[in-house]
Amino acid sequence: MALFKAQNKHFMKRLLLPVAIILLAIPVITTAQKVNSCGYIIPPKSVLKTNFQSVYEARDLVNKMLDTIKWKENFRLREQNGMNNAYATMIQNQRWIVYDNHFLENIDSYASTKWASISIMAHEMGHHYYNHVMSGQGSTLPSEIQADAFSGYLLNRLGATLDQSIAAMSKISPDKASSTHPGKADRLTAITKGWNTGLAEKNGTVNNTGGNNGGTTTPPVQVPNVNDGSWIGLGIQSNRTETVYLSDDGKKFQAAELKAGETFVFKFEIFNYGWLKLPYYNGSRTFKLIHGKDYMILQNRKTKNWTVVEVPE
Repeated sequence: MALFKAQNKHFMKRLLLPVAIILLAIPVITTAQKVNSCGYIIPPKSVLKTNFQSVYEARDLVNKMLDTIKWKENFRLREQNGMNNAYATMIQNQRWIVYDNHFLENIDSYASTKWASISIMAHEMGHHYYNHVMSGQGSTLPSEIQADAFSGYLLNRLGATLDQSIAAMSKISPDKASSTHPGKADRLTAITKGWNTGLAEKNGTVNNTGGNNGGTTTPPVQVPNVNDGSWIGLGIQSNRTETVYLSDDGKKFQAAELKAGETFVFKFEIFNYGWLKLPYYNGSRTFKLIHGKDYMILQNRKTKNWTVVEVPE
């Protein structure tokens, strides 16, 4: 989960990106099971020791994960026991993954494999890899699905079987989706797709280069195919990179960077359409975008207001 709230007083003083209220101290009760703010069922306690027993051991394993996909790390690790969680966040303009090693140990025991805790950490790495933590919008269904697929892809590259890769989510993901997190079936499907893509890459049947954060291998969660009629092309009339805001439901928006002279190709994960929010003189304007269409964002040179026009075929 991409989380944007520090979990203790020390972190709270340094936090620069406040987000929606997260109640870690008051778990949601679902069929007698406690669910934390990242949408994970809190597993029963275990006496097992995992690879994340200390921050040094965690660092070694994370470095191995980074080396596997040739990605230069852009985050730090912090151990914080007692919170029953693991999350990606931003604190004082610095990326972090904060984790409870007891929580990870319990997951390994509950799922009966050491790969369970690794998959959770890979999921949090995915949030940093895809810059989900930069939006300031907290968790969304699409970002969680993308991080799940990243986890499946990375675990395949590390040598885990498919069963080992889905073991954690099979045990700690609730069956039903929430407004911020997918249900178990969708999460397992995403992990499986990522794992299968990693397998195909090993077999030489896919070719992916140019990671989002300077790597030479891109975990191919979604490979844009502009000819399949489901992707949206969005360009902007500007000589610099501009930030716009996209949403599946018109309520929760995530930032996206549009580079000058380049078409930003994307697909909304929930609906066949979505919303684009742009600055306007009285605040902002929201535009509806349809799959299979190309759009251009234009600015009025006098008022400096932005608008969107459909690019004719």
